[in-house]
Amino acid sequence: MASPTGKIDLPATDAIVVGSGPNGLSAAIRLAQAGRSVVVLEAAPIPGGGVRSQELTLPGYVHDVCSSVYPLTVCSPFFRTLPLKDHGLEWVLPPVALGHPFDDGSAAILTSSIDETAGSLGNDGDNYRRLVQAYAQRWEDLLEDMLAPLRFPRHPFYFAKFGLRAVRAADSLAKGCFTTERGRTFFAGLAAHSMLPLDYLSTAGFGLLLAISAHIAGWPVVRGGAQQLTRSLVAYLNSLGGKVITDCTVESLEQLPPAKAILLDITPRQLLKLAGNQLPDSYRRKLSRYRYGMAAYKLDWALEKPIPWTAPECRRAGTIHLGGSLAEICESEQSAWQQRVADRPFVLLSQPSLFDSSRAPAGRHTTWAYCHVPNGYTGDVTERIESQIERFAPGFRDCILARSVMPPLELERHNPNLVGGDIAGGASMLSQLFLRPTASLYRTPLKGVYLCSSSTPPGAGVHGMCGYFAAEAAMKSNQSSQAR
Repeated sequence: MASPTGKIDLPATDAIVVGSGPNGLSAAIRLAQAGRSVVVLEAAPIPGGGVRSQELTLPGYVHDVCSSVYPLTVCSPFFRTLPLKDHGLEWVLPPVALGHPFDDGSAAILTSSIDETAGSLGNDGDNYRRLVQAYAQRWEDLLEDMLAPLRFPRHPFYFAKFGLRAVRAADSLAKGCFTTERGRTFFAGLAAHSMLPLDYLSTAGFGLLLAISAHIAGWPVVRGGAQQLTRSLVAYLNSLGGKVITDCTVESLEQLPPAKAILLDITPRQLLKLAGNQLPDSYRRKLSRYRYGMAAYKLDWALEKPIPWTAPECRRAGTIHLGGSLAEICESEQSAWQQRVADRPFVLLSQPSLFDSSRAPAGRHTTWAYCHVPNGYTGDVTERIESQIERFAPGFRDCILARSVMPPLELERHNPNLVGGDIAGGASMLSQLFLRPTASLYRTPLKGVYLCSSSTPPGAGVHGMCGYFAAEAAMKSNQSSQAR
């Protein structure tokens, strides 16, 4: 692929995308839709970045390496327009999106029905209904503004109404909107997907978005594994004339041939390495100050049988949140942010083979779980994660046939964008939520070079909107140059 000079040999093309994660593929697809010729370069043997599957434990057991559950994918304003079903994508919707068990043997659930969800929250049912109902009714308008870069909202009054709650700290909203420990803990589990301490501003917005997404589209998995989502995106890109080249490592921008646009599905740390001294000192300083967040510590298991949850509702749920109280979840997230690991970490678990039999041999199952730990953490929290599962599912350990352990640096080895195990592309606190990685967003000081990773707005999640808006910025800039 590379010439003796180190240059990468490519046919003449309008655009080059480095990185084949969902944002890189999204950017390439948007460019190809507009009639641009585009090539995607991927260092790994298979495309996908964090959207890949492998047999991590035993032969015949399919595990999603990083991302696995896709509420924002099915809600994405861009991905919803793509004919991915025609290219092999099939969604599997568990009857219960989320189960949150409690120590008394009961569980709260999140389903497509607001009333059913509210019913599982007991005395806080009406409070939950009041919190989410209006937003679920106008979800398309809401997501159009939420999953976008900083701009004047298309639906300003409605978005402002949502924003007044979304900008709050999750622990404050939980205590203000719910009167029971059950309701507060349930909401805290949703908000903990922010990978921030729950007393940080904007963490409530993560919880609200995930709750609303379940009511409008569910929390699906991909039949056959996450790799099938990548395959469908690549197949659609190929149908538009685009091309993905794997086993092609880009170590410097100087290796790339001339193109009208170069879009980089990488984080600021990789950009500093690729661009070298081409970047102005002021921009380099800004990138070097970009903060990466807490990490994931992930375990995958091959199981002899389904997890024996005490709460029967959890046996119908695709995703499980494990945290016994608001205080426990807050302590877990605060600990990881402050370079510690809680004795009882908040655990996020998925059990896809309950609803997709292609993930494991007949009668067997796959499950994964992770908790949040300090960025780059090198300790072992396997025992603490499994103890949290055993707490709500006595006998879980007896089901284990094999396990795969992925601490933060192993996650980064699988995907260099997961710096120190940060699966969000950088901490999403308010100062880095809208202006990420800098105020110039997708644009860099280098002519024709753009960032399109989750380190740009709207940030973390498999929604492809970072790539979509980066491609739009590149095309707009190119049109302006031609007009001049």
